Amino acid sequence: MRPLLRVAFATLTTVASLTLVASRGTASSTTPRLFYPVGTPRPHDPSGLGEPSSTALRGYRLTYFTHFPGSHLPPGWLRFSGVPGGTVGDVFSPSHVVVSHGVLELKTYQDPHYHHQWITGGLCQCDRPFTYGAVFIRSRVTGPGPNSAELLWPYSNSWPPEIDFYEDLAQPQLATESVHWGPPHRMETYQLRHFNTTAWHTWGVIWTPTSITFTVDGYGWHRVASPIPIPHVPMDVNIEQRTSCGTNNACPSSPQSLLVDWVAVFQPRRPS
Repeated sequence: MRPLLRVAFATLTTVASLTLVASRGTASSTTPRLFYPVGTPRPHDPSGLGEPSSTALRGYRLTYFTHFPGSHLPPGWLRFSGVPGGTVGDVFSPSHVVVSHGVLELKTYQDPHYHHQWITGGLCQCDRPFTYGAVFIRSRVTGPGPNSAELLWPYSNSWPPEIDFYEDLAQPQLATESVHWGPPHRMETYQLRHFNTTAWHTWGVIWTPTSITFTVDGYGWHRVASPIPIPHVPMDVNIEQRTSCGTNNACPSSPQSLLVDWVAVFQPRRPS
């Protein structure tokens, strides 16, 4: 079993305040406006939307779905524990990952069991790696402070690559996506400014051998089409929060959480 100590190298950066800002982009990138899975109306669901249809993504089939029932993590998910690399003052504790009333909650607060440090939670679908496919996560944050992220991480635990299809850089009015493909910090990043991440949204990524498409609420907002950044190794789904109080980049002033209603994974259909 791989260690549950994940080492991520994504940096917290500040860019110009624009609705959509490219950073270290490639000339072949485009921003399509196509419809992608977002979920089906379900008024009694915590987020108001339930799982997407099994045929919601053309050319793909729904191979995994969870809405986190009961009070335990579904099989295949493992909590993070310990001090990850790439940050200062950050600690993952399994007790900060909670399932209740159909919602997965990653909780960031000053934990008395850790001398009142700001402790965070994270987990991975470590037992379900795949090469190429699509992931959609329905989630929201409660407020500013920790850096929340939803990403694909290499199953080998050897970085890079990394595909971040949602990250807020500790700012609830910001959403970013990034592809990391080589040191030192070779990456392509796009940002959505003035975007309320405290409301429920469906974040997604469609990863193929030739492209990576990022989606939010059913619309594609960026596509990486250059062959250089695209990974070709097994990866798994990760969800996490982090603090960086040692560098004052992501240091909360009050307890906050990342709430996840459901996770859906699609795989390409085999030709008949």
